[in-house]
Parts: sequence; C-alpha cells; structure tokens
Amino acid sequence: MTAPEGLRVPATTSHPSPWRAQAPVVAVVSLGGGVGATARYAASLWWSTSPGGFPWTILGINIAGCAAIGVFMVVITEVRTAHPLVRPFFGTGVLGGFTTFSTYAVDIQTLIDGGRPGTGLAYLAATPLVALTAVWLAAGATRRVLKGRRR
Repeated sequence: MTAPEGLRVPATTSHPSPWRAQAPVVAVVSLGGGVGATARYAASLWWSTSPGGFPWTILGINIAGCAAIGVFMVVITEVRTAHPLVRPFFGTGVLGGFTTFSTYAVDIQTLIDGGRPGTGLAYLAATPLVALTAVWLAAGATRRVLKGRRR
C-alpha cells in the first residue's frame, strides 16, 4: 500500500559537501601562496636588509604587491571575466603570499627593540599609507591605459 500523493515525503536531492565545493579554491590559494611566499623569500635574499637597518625590501615588496593587486582587480573586474579560480590563485594566493603583514610587524618590533622607536613608528604608519596609495595609483593608471586603448 502506498501513501497518498499529498502525504509522501519528497525525495531528497544530494548536495555536494561544502568541503568538496571549496577544495579547488583551497588548492589554488595554497599553490599561489607557495609561489608568492617563495618570491618574497627570494627577494629578501637578493636585497637583504642589514641587521638593525630599515627594512626597505619588505616595504618595497608590500608596495609592489599592492600595486599588482590594483592592476589585477581592474583587469578582472572591469576588462574581462576571469576563470573563477584565477582570483583566489593570484589575488589571495600569490599576492597574499608575496606581501607580508607578519614580517612587517616583526620588523617594527626589531626597530623598536633596537633603540629606533621613531623609525619603527614611522615604518608602522608609512607602510599602510604607501601600500594603499600604490593600490589606488595602480588601479587608476590601469583604467587610464585601458581607456586609451579602447579609443
């Protein structure tokens, strides 16, 4: 005997687990992060900072990474649609691994502990200011270049 149509429990549809849906994103962020962190480490070896010296390399890395994110975001949001994994790979992974907040924080602490509190505080204030300025300038320059190419 079967239940009347109105009393039947609808068959459930299977939904992929959240982990299975996010696994490709986690994988590309991990791969990109490894690439970015390796590039940052290589840059710090090529242009090392003397002990107690101003951390110009890390400041430059953070500025370059922020400028790159300004260009990248304009290109993938205003010019062409990218594959859904490009943004997590490059924006979050590569540029997230390349730029560094932790080394920046350690450099500030090192400057302050090394008897240079003024330099440490200047670095503390200057880094976010110049990094955000780099994003803004790079995004604006990219828009101007792309607008000129469309004419």
